[in-house]
Amino acid sequence: MQEFHLAQLNIAKPLYPLEDVRMREFMDNLNRINELGKNAPGFVWILEDQSGNATAIHAFDDLSILINLTVWESLETLQTFAYKTEHVAYVRRRHEWFERVSPYLVLWWIPAGHIPTAAESKERLAHLDEHGDTAYAFTFRRTFPAGE
Repeated sequence: MQEFHLAQLNIAKPLYPLEDVRMREFMDNLNRINELGKNAPGFVWILEDQSGNATAIHAFDDLSILINLTVWESLETLQTFAYKTEHVAYVRRRHEWFERVSPYLVLWWIPAGHIPTAAESKERLAHLDEHGDTAYAFTFRRTFPAGE
């Protein structure tokens, strides 16, 4: 059994209300892409409400900010899903639906079996914003091995 898993949070602030026609393509594909992730090799967990809706969870004072909090077996399995599946098409088109937010992504190692909270993920994002990539909170630009 693995000692560590990788937690990831990404946030997005929509340019328009989620019901707006300009958000339709993103919203119409959100559940399908989330299911693709859930079925990807190395997927462990995703934060969502009891109905399976991740957009219903609000972690920030600005209730329009969407969060995606997941856990993966490894950095490699997350990278494969994020950048080598259909998911990447939506990453590339992010600017069509969302404001530029920086940082919008944070990664960190957790003990296998630990389920990160929204509060924990916000703290990691704030740490990344203040200190840049560290073993405590990092991005794909500069990764760190588990257990450092």
